[in-house]
Amino acid sequence: MTVIVVESKDDVISKLCEIIETTAIESIQNKGLFLIGFSGGSLATFLSKGLPKIKTKDFSQWRIFFCDERLVPVDDADSTYGLYKRSLIDSGAVALKEEQFIQIKQGVSAEDAATDYASQISKFFPGSSLPTFDMLLLGMGPDGHTCSLFPGHPLLNETKRWVAPITDSPKPPPSRVTLTFPVINNARVCVFATAGKEKADMLKRILVDQEKLPAARVQPSTGKLLWIVDREAGIHLNKH
Repeated sequence: MTVIVVESKDDVISKLCEIIETTAIESIQNKGLFLIGFSGGSLATFLSKGLPKIKTKDFSQWRIFFCDERLVPVDDADSTYGLYKRSLIDSGAVALKEEQFIQIKQGVSAEDAATDYASQISKFFPGSSLPTFDMLLLGMGPDGHTCSLFPGHPLLNETKRWVAPITDSPKPPPSRVTLTFPVINNARVCVFATAGKEKADMLKRILVDQEKLPAARVQPSTGKLLWIVDREAGIHLNKH
């Protein structure tokens, strides 16, 4: 694990997008595609600000997946895909097309959506027992959750499914699908990017106290784990 502490939120965005660009170039050189997973929340704001500034203008080999998604219509404020559609596609901020986003099926049960999404993912990893994403961009909630994997929830112990349904999310909306820990921890690079003093106590609990919270269970088996935090979020880290 590498923790990178930078001065400000803008520096978090710059460093995050620099690492994304480097990983994208390497992945495309190696296999012709860059397979990346996005999360929602503040990460969407970071990417809408940062991606238009990266030097790479050819995004055509990117394929974007979702680390989790809420089962709501695309035009709903809670839709993660909808958020990126408005901020990246519709705005023309970057040259990404709708078909480059591997979307989670809406209008079906969480169970069916999870099964369908696993099937869509499998097309990019033929014959693999587990997908190996090039990069997963992860969020950390105020309770220490990541993706839609919440503290104390049975899904924390899921070992067989790539994508799991959840219908009792403690955070609304209740119906979602999420990548599971076996998939997350098989990625080549996992990145948390976070900023602000309101994140400081949770960061301490995860990175210093090593509490068994969901975000702390992101431990790639052979890949890299990066935390990019600003000075305010990382205030407790410098003392250890």
